[in-house]
Amino acid sequence: MKASIIGGSGYAGGELLRLLLDHPYVELAQVSSESNLGKHVYFVHPNLRGRTRLKFCQARQIDKCDVLFVALPHGETQGRIDKFAALAPLIVDLSADFRLRDPAAYAQWYGHEHAAPAWLDRFVYGLPELHRHEICQASYVSGVGCNATATILGLYPLFRADIVDRSRGIVVEIKAGSSEGGRRANAGSHHPERSGVVRSFAPTGHRHTAEVVQELTLGGDAPTIHFSATAIELVRGVLATAHVFTKEPISERDLWKVYRTAYKDEPFVRIVKERQGIYRYPEPKILAGSNYCDVGFALDEASGRIVVLSAIDNLVKGAAGSAVQAMNLMCGFEETAGLTFPGLHPI
Repeated sequence: MKASIIGGSGYAGGELLRLLLDHPYVELAQVSSESNLGKHVYFVHPNLRGRTRLKFCQARQIDKCDVLFVALPHGETQGRIDKFAALAPLIVDLSADFRLRDPAAYAQWYGHEHAAPAWLDRFVYGLPELHRHEICQASYVSGVGCNATATILGLYPLFRADIVDRSRGIVVEIKAGSSEGGRRANAGSHHPERSGVVRSFAPTGHRHTAEVVQELTLGGDAPTIHFSATAIELVRGVLATAHVFTKEPISERDLWKVYRTAYKDEPFVRIVKERQGIYRYPEPKILAGSNYCDVGFALDEASGRIVVLSAIDNLVKGAAGSAVQAMNLMCGFEETAGLTFPGLHPI
């Protein structure tokens, strides 16, 4: 399969390059970047030095290919989707432009009307653990929000089993690394300001809330999600901590059954809940570079509260990795092709 990338100079674009260059069934043909036109890819992504001689071209120079990845900033793909669709029969868009099914939700969460609302129903939300069958039959797949991915995968088994008391609301606290803010520098990413922080940057109103509500409704009442996000001293990684109350009392043994039933056949979701050791619960540090999502839980039987912990690398499982996983399904490849790197320890 011949693949090309539009917008390959960002952090997610760099991860796409890294994954696709080692993919057994993909030939990486072209990569665009308007701001780095003519430069070798490894000039921007130095970890790829010696791995490719590709140079960045302009988006308008991208030729027809088998699968097109679009990794442009949010808001830029929706106005150009017709042109992009003419380049490839299969498209995976990493931005937020086609994640939500409801056009009104874009005005609410992104502050503008959607430029191509007719395309929303043509895209499948690109989280294979929830939409594998649809992705296998899809021509267009959307990206997934990194914070939303961690949250959804942590909570999905509980909603799937219909044991959540939706009337009490779900509280989710996200702890996120600096790469989540993207490659472009700003005052908050300046090292003296960013180093050592535990900084709440979205105590309310985080856009990924909309994805979580959409994906966890599952035919019932839309859950009330109280979502907050905090920046921490970490480059890669997201840890979602969610607090959920059940309809009826539940035992820890029953919780194990709920999570094992949901994820026993999932290649990239691991249940992490150990009795001893320092890695008893999910931790994003050891997932850097991997496409795994580690999910754990703790039960407070006295109050009926379940604390769910879910960890990912925001640039891989929260972006490029899920995109490649979706491509594998769309193309009929092994779902794990090019994605088996386990992360590093220590790091």
